[in-house]
Amino acid sequence: MTRRLLLSYLSLILLVLLCLEVPFGYVYARGEMSRFAGTGQQGAVMLAEVLEEKVEEKADADVPRVAAGFARRTGSHVIVTDRVGRVLTDSRNTVATGTDLSAEPDIATALRNRSTTGTRQDAVLGGETFVATMPGSSGTTVRCVVRVTYPLGGLTEKTRDAWLVLAAVGIGVLAAVTLIAFGLARWITRPVRALERATTQLADGTLEDPPATDLGPPELRRLATSFTHTAARLQHLLHAQQAFASEASHQLKTPLTSLRLRLENFEPYLDPRAQGSLDEAVSEVERLNRMVQGLLALARLENSATTPEPADLDTVVADRAAIWTAFAAENLVDIGVSGPSVGLVWAIPGALEQIIDNLLSNALRISPPGSVITLAKVAAGEDPRASAHVALHVIDQGPGMSESERQRAFDRFWRATDAYHDGTGLGLPIVQQLTRAGGGDVTLDTAPGGGLDATVRLKPADPHRPPSARRPRSATRARHGARPPARTG
Repeated sequence: MTRRLLLSYLSLILLVLLCLEVPFGYVYARGEMSRFAGTGQQGAVMLAEVLEEKVEEKADADVPRVAAGFARRTGSHVIVTDRVGRVLTDSRNTVATGTDLSAEPDIATALRNRSTTGTRQDAVLGGETFVATMPGSSGTTVRCVVRVTYPLGGLTEKTRDAWLVLAAVGIGVLAAVTLIAFGLARWITRPVRALERATTQLADGTLEDPPATDLGPPELRRLATSFTHTAARLQHLLHAQQAFASEASHQLKTPLTSLRLRLENFEPYLDPRAQGSLDEAVSEVERLNRMVQGLLALARLENSATTPEPADLDTVVADRAAIWTAFAAENLVDIGVSGPSVGLVWAIPGALEQIIDNLLSNALRISPPGSVITLAKVAAGEDPRASAHVALHVIDQGPGMSESERQRAFDRFWRATDAYHDGTGLGLPIVQQLTRAGGGDVTLDTAPGGGLDATVRLKPADPHRPPSARRPRSATRARHGARPPARTG
């Protein structure tokens, strides 16, 4: 912003200087030329009058002396002809005496008792010259013609010097304005830079350096005051929400546990016909407990910030597959791992374990006996859909999802119509939140041959270069108990 303000100031000043100095320079140059031409013409007229008298008095011998003296004093070139256009004298001896010049336009015009002036290139004087051709006449009788050629070199140098002075003045003004404008732009943008730093800090969760409210123009001061007030309010709300997320789990855990124990204590005293209702009530309490834990986990994910770190995806996949194999064996389902070693990926601490646990839990619940759940790793650049990301596919052989169901699968509390009643609808939203916190993403597709392909795309990690991900969030534990939960949308 400082640069743009500085450029705007300089552009305006440069425009003003051009509008002032260029016309002034042209006016000055034309004025000097006009004065030079007037002086030269007046000198030529006076010389023509003197020489006309010499010719009239038959003192032709004095003509060369007078012409040479004038040429020497003015630095000009003088040619004098008689009344028919024959050369009487040439101050520089470039034209022989007696040469007929009556055919030349300016001489012919002067012989008709009319004077001419103008500029032209002259080989004798070298460069551009001003030429004044005057008739030496008495009344209508022309006795001689005088051509005086003045060099314009001095005038050109004077005009060039004037342009140089104007340019130097303009550069000086621009330099002075640059210093003033830079200081002014820095003064104006200082509150904006402070607001930018404060906004970055607030986006990371804590405003440690609030912008000063007494710097810069009044409008920016008011903006800084409003921002500080808004930031304080937001921080208060965030802290209150974080406090709720940390305290609610402890406050809700005890009554839910107590409720479950009380329901289980009813079992010896219930009619056998009510046993089914008791089991359903206990199951609903368990589902409520998992739902509360899931909501609290999402709240903590959204309210805290943690920087992604390199994590070994190969090790995590092998570890989680080994742990879940025991659960899968109970349902006669096998878990397989395929694909090459993919190395390190960016993820917030503990996120990979939770992502794989939730996806395996969902896949295991709907996998038929005798089927296989595959954890397929794809290196960066090998999967066209994953672009430059490392991909992890969790593929089951269950009933799959329709297109409309896959579009809604990451909505909170949504569950497929055929899902078991004890699902919470929070598993996939947690997976999506954890994946995006590390700069990746997750999608659901139909697996070849049926079933569901949950694809997690993660950025390959360079330990020496931090990821350019969106603001990361902490990986608060989001598992819903040791047993695989019901399939959630």
